[in-house]
Amino acid sequence: MSFREFYNSVLGTALTTNDALPFVVEKVHFKKGELITPYGKVEDMVYFMNAGIVEMSIKSYMTEKIIDFFFKNELFCGLTSFLTQLPTDVQIVALMDCEMEMIAHSSLMSAYETSLETNKFGRIITEQGYIRKSNREKDFLTKTAEERYEEMFESRSQYISNIPVNKIAKYLGIHPESLSRIRKKMSS
Repeated sequence: MSFREFYNSVLGTALTTNDALPFVVEKVHFKKGELITPYGKVEDMVYFMNAGIVEMSIKSYMTEKIIDFFFKNELFCGLTSFLTQLPTDVQIVALMDCEMEMIAHSSLMSAYETSLETNKFGRIITEQGYIRKSNREKDFLTKTAEERYEEMFESRSQYISNIPVNKIAKYLGIHPESLSRIRKKMSS
């Protein structure tokens, strides 16, 4: 799916070319391990994943924690920084070679000034992002690491093998050894 197709699916429109979008969309590639958004940078792009996986992490008191993974057909960025235009406290890194489409902050803000459709798209995407974040917080408060891993495995099984075990463990908030026990239990 391309970003244009994603945009059409969210709004129920039928734009046939990227030129019909009210903002500029540009293709970009990142290699495995490449920084997309480093800590302290002002986020000036929003990305749509065509192929690949990225991780979003944050520094905590003694370590780095993985906040989320983003996969094919998902939008992502350091949202707080993107909205406030202040330096970000998150980092986004490609976990494999990635193909994306990106939209510059300035282009999107200009479209917000002139396009009711773009405003609706932005509202819907922001609502979806809030729901995703809220559900993750609820899961951390109400589910065990095993339950969270099982749900991740069920919904993202095609990607799990491309994410190192230590990164999945960080995402779940457990040690890699604990994840190994969970995986062993699930396979028996």
